[in-house]
Amino acid sequence: MYLEHLSLTDFRSYAQVDLTLTPGVTVLVGSNGLGKTNLVESIGYLATLSSHRVSQDGPLLRFGTERALIRAQLVRAEQKVMVELEINATGANRARINRANPVRSREILGLCRTVLFAPEDLALVKGDPGNRRRFLDDLLVVLSPMHAGTRSDYDRVLKQRNALLKSARSQHFSRAGVSESHLSTLDVWDQHLAVAAANLLSARLDLLNRLRPHMGQAYAQLTDGSKDLRAIYRSSIDLPTGAGRLGTYDGASPDTLGEPLVGVETEDLSLLSVDQLAEKYRLELTNSRTRELERGMSLVGPHRDEVELLLGVAPARGYASHGESWSIALALRLASFHVLDEDKHVEGNQPILILDDVFAELDAQRRRKLAAMVASAEQVLVTAAVGADIPEELSGSTIQVIPGGVVPDE
Repeated sequence: MYLEHLSLTDFRSYAQVDLTLTPGVTVLVGSNGLGKTNLVESIGYLATLSSHRVSQDGPLLRFGTERALIRAQLVRAEQKVMVELEINATGANRARINRANPVRSREILGLCRTVLFAPEDLALVKGDPGNRRRFLDDLLVVLSPMHAGTRSDYDRVLKQRNALLKSARSQHFSRAGVSESHLSTLDVWDQHLAVAAANLLSARLDLLNRLRPHMGQAYAQLTDGSKDLRAIYRSSIDLPTGAGRLGTYDGASPDTLGEPLVGVETEDLSLLSVDQLAEKYRLELTNSRTRELERGMSLVGPHRDEVELLLGVAPARGYASHGESWSIALALRLASFHVLDEDKHVEGNQPILILDDVFAELDAQRRRKLAAMVASAEQVLVTAAVGADIPEELSGSTIQVIPGGVVPDE
């Protein structure tokens, strides 16, 4: 797959910009602040319906405007498709495919596949567990758009259950007891949460198993190979022996299970069926009910899980150097690229590879290694403030980014 033409209207800093692209390597060069990242951000947004820079859509609209438009002409296995996405300040976003009638924005998921690496990806290594969970969930949606529903179903049930727990907690403090109606309703939401959680967890575990070999290989190719990169999924329904229940393993933040238990292996949940996972969730929800009523929040579920990255024997978070952290983050994105490339359900399935301001942070040796690893991709888009940062292995066409627009090099 490759992007043949990109048009933006009132997206970020651009009132209007049109970009014609070809297969192979294209380097977008321009001083910082001119909008290089805005261009590649729009392509990533088209693929995932989310930005790697902001959590809300508002900043994507040019200041003072009410909507932004992304229009892309994609080529996949000799077939062309036009995808248009309207981002609205108020109301739902809308999309069109091949200029047909508007559809829900979710309908375009899977049409544009990208893997985007940006400086923000250091959070995959150094940040809290939510960053690593989002990495898996975003890739799930690109790989199989039906998982957008898996994800939203779980978020909806979790929100409803948390509201009930919060209400029950308030009642407990005011009346010294939780009503039977609250408890019976909680039983119902426990069943819903167990099923939704099992579906999401099963998908994550399958994806992580597919990523692992590529992660390790990519990291070894980027470095001297003296340390192995591994990933362990830590679930709220799979505590190691002796760790106690969730209350003793829990950290201060409601977003995390606490400190990683390095070297402690737990049950391989990926061997269990969705029904078996749902049953484990039901049991853990029953065991955790008292603590959840006391806290007024759900303490069990995929929203509490961690993907623990290990470099050698030590956790990457807190122990990896800055250079190692960059290489780990790159390895995760390169592994994503290979998993999407191996997907046999889509013809012409190789994703567009985007490297946003990557090479300035790498030493000369790692620049050359990374360039050699990605040069053969069908389409590679690279941004750089200085063209000299780009290794010769990634020679290709160059586009100069200027204030408010672009100028292709002759």
